[in-house]
Amino acid sequence: MSGIPHDHYEPKSGFEKWLDERLPIVGLAYGTLMIPTPKNLNWWWIWGIVLAFCLVMQIVTGIILVMHYTPHVDLAFASIEHIMRDVNGGHMIRYIHMNGASLFFLAVYIHIFRGLFYGSYKAPREITWIVGMIIYLLMMATGFMGYVLPWGQMSFWGATVITGLFGAIPFIGEPLQTFLLGGPAVDNATLNRFFSLHYLLPFVIAALVAVHIWAFHTTGNNNPTGVEVRRGSKEEAKKDTLPFWPYFVIKDLFALGLILIGFFAIVGFMPNYLGHPDNYIEANALATPAHIVPEWYFLPFYAILRAFTADVWVVQLVSFVTGGIIDAKFFGVLAMFGAILVMALAPWLDTSSVRSGQYRPAFKWWYRLLLIDFIVLMWVGARPTDPPYDWISLIASAYWFAYFLVILPLLGLFEKPTTPPATIEEDFNAHYPGAAE
Repeated sequence: MSGIPHDHYEPKSGFEKWLDERLPIVGLAYGTLMIPTPKNLNWWWIWGIVLAFCLVMQIVTGIILVMHYTPHVDLAFASIEHIMRDVNGGHMIRYIHMNGASLFFLAVYIHIFRGLFYGSYKAPREITWIVGMIIYLLMMATGFMGYVLPWGQMSFWGATVITGLFGAIPFIGEPLQTFLLGGPAVDNATLNRFFSLHYLLPFVIAALVAVHIWAFHTTGNNNPTGVEVRRGSKEEAKKDTLPFWPYFVIKDLFALGLILIGFFAIVGFMPNYLGHPDNYIEANALATPAHIVPEWYFLPFYAILRAFTADVWVVQLVSFVTGGIIDAKFFGVLAMFGAILVMALAPWLDTSSVRSGQYRPAFKWWYRLLLIDFIVLMWVGARPTDPPYDWISLIASAYWFAYFLVILPLLGLFEKPTTPPATIEEDFNAHYPGAAE
């Protein structure tokens, strides 16, 4: 971790020196485990190890499932039933993989909102934040394509609706949609494309996770105060930090153990709680479900997509200015992806000189509203588009954009934050007065 003085790996035995000269893998592992970590990290920092565990779990269970899955429209649904009924432990592997996606997204949402509160996106960690947002987008793509593979009713119609959004893009929409589908409609070519990409993208995500970890190992970890580790000397840095091993590894593993107890309780006793019953009916292009609902982790952005109809004045204004090029459908697509983009631009939209929201009284209230807003969007995304759900989703969508584009920049100009502690050591001693004795 450049910039923060710390102990470096020194090979002792002849074999260690020989290996370090040719492949410094031991030094890399030592540098990762013994990395100086701010000693005041709280329990909101345990979700990184949960995410790493989920990624490995999804890749391992996914590889096992692929051994028995058949990516063909006539056989896919039956192959899932074969996994569930005939493969030894197949039902458990599938339920772990299926619910593992929900745990993965739960952890990533907590991870993101923790970063938004404590200002983990601010300089010098902008690249870390952007890489994290790219990982999140790839997770969404992977999750969507994985949802199509069981080839149930929700799989088929979800693919039809979402790929249809690309057809709304002016000029290139229709050929782009045809390219994604592999033909004029969702069919065997679509299933094969999605299967291939669903298998490939987790390995791309794993590579980006390595870049993500490398990035914050270079800049140093953020912490609840937002105060940087002192970099004057090794002795000063040690007053603010502890080695990642064993202190934070044991803490993270303890938290992971507790989370996995809850996770396996769901897998064992209520594995289909988060699923949709219609997806246990084989895909039928002639029978449209009453309500096409995506998985819960897509619902907030699905609500934003549906909020901007042709009756909304903003949509009408943009359509008039662009000569009808941007219609309601395309506006909804732009709004959905724009909702993620404004989150990615938080490092440049937040103008406050104080990093941590812990010392920003006004910010706390707007941030709490954002949390409530996200939950409301998730709830309304699963509702019909009838009143009052239509205007609730519109108001919630408007606040999401207002928070990042208006409130966050203005707070930095007018808010009067309290004074953070001078050092991490000072904050740690204030919370744990007997720890230094």
